[in-house]
Amino acid sequence: TVEVEARSLPMELSEKAGVENNGFVQHEAFESKETDSSSQEEVPKTCSVDVDPVAVEETVLKPYAGMPKEVLLQFSSQARYRVTREILFWLIIAGSIALVCATIAIIALSPKCLDWWQASPIYQIYPRSFKDSNMDGNGDLKGIQEKLDHITYLNIKTIWITSFFKSPLKDLGYGAEDFYDIDPIFGSMKDFEDLIAAIHDKGLKVIMDLIPNHTSDKHQWFQLSRNRTGKYTDYYIWQDCMQAAGSVIPPNNWVSVFGNSSWQFDDVRKQCYLHQFGKEQPDLNFRSPAVQQEIHDIIKFWLGKGVDGLSFSTVKFLLEATHLRDEPLVNKSQNGESITAYSQLYHDYTTTQVGLHDIIRSFRHTMNEFSREPGRYRFMGSDDNEKDDIEATMMYYGTTFIQEADFPFNFNLINMKNLSGNSIFEAVDSWMKNMPAGKWPNWAVGSPNAARVSTRIGKEYINVMNMLLLTLPGTPVTYYGEEIGMENIASENVSEKQTLATLPEKSPMQWDGKVNAGFTEGNSSWLPVNSDYQSVNVEIQSTWSNSTLSLYRALTLLRNNELPMNRGWMCHIWNDSDVFVYVRELDGLDRVFMMVLNFGQESTIDLQAIVPSLPSEAVIRLSTHFSNAGKVVNTKLITTEMGEGLVLEYKTAKPVHTMEAFQGKCFVAEKACYSKALNLLYMNC
Repeated sequence: TVEVEARSLPMELSEKAGVENNGFVQHEAFESKETDSSSQEEVPKTCSVDVDPVAVEETVLKPYAGMPKEVLLQFSSQARYRVTREILFWLIIAGSIALVCATIAIIALSPKCLDWWQASPIYQIYPRSFKDSNMDGNGDLKGIQEKLDHITYLNIKTIWITSFFKSPLKDLGYGAEDFYDIDPIFGSMKDFEDLIAAIHDKGLKVIMDLIPNHTSDKHQWFQLSRNRTGKYTDYYIWQDCMQAAGSVIPPNNWVSVFGNSSWQFDDVRKQCYLHQFGKEQPDLNFRSPAVQQEIHDIIKFWLGKGVDGLSFSTVKFLLEATHLRDEPLVNKSQNGESITAYSQLYHDYTTTQVGLHDIIRSFRHTMNEFSREPGRYRFMGSDDNEKDDIEATMMYYGTTFIQEADFPFNFNLINMKNLSGNSIFEAVDSWMKNMPAGKWPNWAVGSPNAARVSTRIGKEYINVMNMLLLTLPGTPVTYYGEEIGMENIASENVSEKQTLATLPEKSPMQWDGKVNAGFTEGNSSWLPVNSDYQSVNVEIQSTWSNSTLSLYRALTLLRNNELPMNRGWMCHIWNDSDVFVYVRELDGLDRVFMMVLNFGQESTIDLQAIVPSLPSEAVIRLSTHFSNAGKVVNTKLITTEMGEGLVLEYKTAKPVHTMEAFQGKCFVAEKACYSKALNLLYMNC
């Protein structure tokens, strides 16, 4: 038996009042002793009960709130707590390892994100004709800054500004008088810095032109060179000329791009200098290391100002053969002395010489020095129109191991001699088949050196050309005004003096229906505004749902938001004299877009006969006739009118690029695959 009172552990309690309370101490017996020795000792009353030892043990080992460390350790060492704790610990470790492995796998399998110059269309601006901010009739840098909201309105994030260096403005200002300064007609360096800051504040990027081949004859380098001053003596290409009967006999038969001899006699130096363009634009001598270093310093200066990319123009002219032999005649029977036009010679000794690409690679190396900061990759383009020599153009991409331009600008769609479904196919196919593997294509339908689309091929085709431009794979380049369908101004409205400096496709941008189309608040503009500005302008077209501008915006949104459009496969389906048909699709995504574009006369085509697995119906996602959007069409009977374009959307489990019949007709750049389960892109599919 165990002596307890009220089912407690054994203890003796004195019946005397004033007993010490030790109720918070467990398993301890308490005794109360008489402090007064004279008092009679009393025996406390006790009672005896029987207690189950097991129940006592359970009572002792049960955890309780606020238990001290020593008691807690007794429980934590028990198997039921220790095993549970170890299971949780290893589950956390395994989960962490799995999470790290999954993260590594996703990173390893994920395709490279499209860079900024790939993800957005590029909007090319000729600054003198974009917007005048100071009422002098000339567009300027502040004018561009005022209209940046128009760029974002178009869903475009990259601006390409053509040359604005200080210049006599010969040949569109491409002959620089000072590579480190802004021409006063466009503003000041402070205006440029403000423009760069405003562009970047809006999340946009900016590319600028750099023409390294030549300078203006007003440039300080040329003035020093003609006087044989120090290192500048050989900054340009000088040769002795023969004189006979009061006229100068050039060293050879080389002809400038603008016609007539590419040699000009200088009265100061008493020698001839080479100019492959205008006589006011002497060619620099790129066989001089000092000249090359000057260009590298210029690159660093503008990248240091915050420019995001450079387009190098006329680079195929950088080197000439040192032997100075006559270039071969196209027509062998022609009298050599009658040669005056550039097209009458094969330019074997004045373009694309050995060593040219070494110079371009060195430009790339300098630009890469500014690309190390995350998110600040510097784009490099080359702007050389090789026309019929597609292989020479592709060399500007560089090689697998040695990079040059991110892409050479593509003029195939501009150089077409006639418009048809077949010619469009040939222009597209030529670029895609010759482009090196892993490189990125680009497309343009307008430029500062070509007639506007509406004038060149007809205004009824402007919408379908924009649809082609914005649905092909790669980066589209839009020349200002093409988004509203601007046309060339009439030749009779351009004076002879103005014609020497520019071309009719440089007419001022048409912003609204006010005087001078909102381009300037001054009395006149440097070139006349097109007479159609009352109906062809940004303000009025932004209110029309079926306008060229509204379609352009819808196409840029489609391109930006749909994965097959910005990095998927492009497969050629059909072409004839009237239509060009192709699809854009992405591995793992069952949604496909098919473009049916009419560049001829009204046409009806049975697409199911060409692609048997094609669904019987497709939805018109976009149309050059806006009222047709959302309609369902029968794919066995697709009819398009002259200049009409359709973007059809349908679902299929068998994409075209997997079909044997279309092997060799499909192309992809920056390949990626879509996982519907994980909702992400991955490679190696």
